[in-house]
Amino acid sequence: MKKRHINLIITITTISLLGIVFTQLYWVKKAVDLKDEQFNASVRMALKSVANQLLDYHNDSTIRQIQEFGPECIIEKTNIRDLINFSFLDSLMQEEMGCMKINRDYEYAVINYLNDRFVMGKYAEYEPELLRSKHKVSLKALYRPGEYWLVVYFPYQKSMILSQMIVWVILSALFLVVVIFTFSFTIYSFIRQKKLSEMKSDFVNNMTHEFKTPISTISLASEMLLKPFVFKSSEKTKKYAHVIFDENTRLQNQVERVLQIAILDKGEAKIRKKELDIHKVISKIVANFNLVVSKRGGKVLFKPNAKDHIIVADKVHFSSIIANLIDNANKYTPENPKIIISTEDFRDGVKIFVEDNGIGISPENQKQVFKKLYRVPTGNLHDVKGFGLGLYYVKTMVEAHEGSIKIHSELGKGSRFELFLPRSNKKNITHEE
Repeated sequence: MKKRHINLIITITTISLLGIVFTQLYWVKKAVDLKDEQFNASVRMALKSVANQLLDYHNDSTIRQIQEFGPECIIEKTNIRDLINFSFLDSLMQEEMGCMKINRDYEYAVINYLNDRFVMGKYAEYEPELLRSKHKVSLKALYRPGEYWLVVYFPYQKSMILSQMIVWVILSALFLVVVIFTFSFTIYSFIRQKKLSEMKSDFVNNMTHEFKTPISTISLASEMLLKPFVFKSSEKTKKYAHVIFDENTRLQNQVERVLQIAILDKGEAKIRKKELDIHKVISKIVANFNLVVSKRGGKVLFKPNAKDHIIVADKVHFSSIIANLIDNANKYTPENPKIIISTEDFRDGVKIFVEDNGIGISPENQKQVFKKLYRVPTGNLHDVKGFGLGLYYVKTMVEAHEGSIKIHSELGKGSRFELFLPRSNKKNITHEE
């Protein structure tokens, strides 16, 4: 699939997901607003019910006075307190709010809005809020003159409404999180798989090229051995036989490297640890590489600064670690490579540094170099061969030895790999020579 098609699909899917998220949030908000309106309507009904009961109570008491004493004996009510009994009002408020399943977290008062005077109620420190509250009912039918209102305020109205919807809000939020996470993970996996597929294609192409060269050389040398003038000359026969042997060894090493990675992926790599003098091992590897590097006008230097250079490690894998790093430094140095290997003591282990004067690695590529099949882009440097397995193998083996590896690099100024390997790890030691 072409890159622009993939980007188009990701863009359309992302926009669709954002649409779903915003739609869901919109409906949640609408549901909360609707619940808020229902709550306000219920409060208005409750307050009207309280006002009506107060009016009924007042009318009943007036009728009783007329029946008992006559109209001339009715005591004139000059204050609203004479008409409303606070205990009776409080019991009515508790009864009506109880019907709404609101048994606490509300304040109420009877207020004269002509002078903002509080006549009675339970309002504590919420006087300003009660004056601004939208939950109120007029008491004009009960007492005039004056603008008397029965007002109620809910300090935690929003939380009360949300608590009634908490299950649905949580479920909605949970489903949104799951959808977003699943979408993000799918996109991430899709991009990662695409990148991995490209890396595998590059790996197959590189492997084909790497295998094709020695196979072609072996084929050509074998063909030459069949020619009479070569067959009759022992020197020429020996020469072409050596070519076949060397190319066959090279091919075996390449196959072995691929097989090693397959074994590492399965977790079946066997590590036979024993006491090892790293200076002796590194010196031998440096001597072998100097033969190759010197042909390119370069050199490999070894600075054995560590005083205690005996560690517990697998000799074969340790040798491969150092050889891979030197080979990597040589490949990524265009000309006159200068590779320096040094050691130094560090706490309970040894640090090994492999430094080169190569092309360097950019910060974004430094995070990727230890990944399997990853090869650092080399721009116009097209002669760098490899499978993208060397540094992956190095990191895997270093960690298998309970060590660590870091990279310090700058474009155009070379790279410096820093290995740490513990000295006295006695697990799985074998004394085989």
